[in-house]
Amino acid sequence: MKQKLLGSHLLLTLLSIVIGFLVGAILLLIIGISPGVAYAKLFTSVFSEFKYIIYSMIYASPLIFTGLSVAFSFKTGVFNIGAEGQFVVGSLAALAVGIFVDLPAILHVPLCLIAAALAGAAWSAVVGFLKVKRGINEVLSYIMFNWIAFYFSNYVVNLQAVHKEGGGEASKDILESARLTAPKFLTDMCPYANWGFLLAVACAVLVWYTITKTTLGYQLRAVGHSRTAAEYGGISSNRIFLISMSISGALAGLGGAVQLMGMSGRLSQFAGQEGFGFQGITVALIAGSHPVGCILSGLFYGAMKYGGTKLSLVNVPNEVVNIIMGTIIFFIAIAHVFRKLFQRKQKGGAAA
Repeated sequence: MKQKLLGSHLLLTLLSIVIGFLVGAILLLIIGISPGVAYAKLFTSVFSEFKYIIYSMIYASPLIFTGLSVAFSFKTGVFNIGAEGQFVVGSLAALAVGIFVDLPAILHVPLCLIAAALAGAAWSAVVGFLKVKRGINEVLSYIMFNWIAFYFSNYVVNLQAVHKEGGGEASKDILESARLTAPKFLTDMCPYANWGFLLAVACAVLVWYTITKTTLGYQLRAVGHSRTAAEYGGISSNRIFLISMSISGALAGLGGAVQLMGMSGRLSQFAGQEGFGFQGITVALIAGSHPVGCILSGLFYGAMKYGGTKLSLVNVPNEVVNIIMGTIIFFIAIAHVFRKLFQRKQKGGAAA
């Protein structure tokens, strides 16, 4: 029991988080900044007022979706590094429906979300098709498709029908009926309060149920463990591979829709990739690819991102958050080293 606890993902993740903050503290000391002041500001920027917690949840919502996207693909043995592109095309699809379709909110919002999910699924399915039919490495394809989505988004934003007149390098605003705006008592505290977090939680529970309680989930896990054994058992690995990539893309596309419909309300021309898809990899790794764990890790990352925006008030560079998160991921990536050390210690104790 004790050995199982010492080798558990939760304990190793918590240890990695502690090490991440220690490394951040050391670097802050090197540049002459008190870690106590910096971390106190980070903490109070998230927990001192209820509206700050809401902001953290807003920041977390798209990260939970991209984290779920990556975690879901991991279950089938696929490394979805293309969540960034799927996120972008999802936001583009939601933008198009949000601008050009005029419906009551009860129909408009679901239609935007469905369009985003379908766009993300299709974008990812193309990569799956190239893998299955032509044997093209999906990681390389995903990276290429990220850049295609990036430049395609900039092209669409600057189209005359989409571009906002006098609005700089940005699209028109989506219609109010397409917004995920929360009730007034929440928007009075936080103007950007929206339903995105609840949607993310609902999707996380749905993904968990699909993976653990359904035949499809069993097939996904079987292919992820061993494609050869799954095929021997009568499971079509190519079909499952395509389904996995499509669902993964749909989740990332929903993340793009939530960010657009809940936060920005428009798309701006990209100067560089925003990184939501890549941050989703971090969320999935911290969560150990567990769908419900993605909620907690997404909240943690979202809180860090929001709190990091306030560090400049105490003359602390907000890049320290990236350093902490990078360190956490590094130590999670080498967690097997910790696990072996724990196991060796246990064997040594038993031998004595």
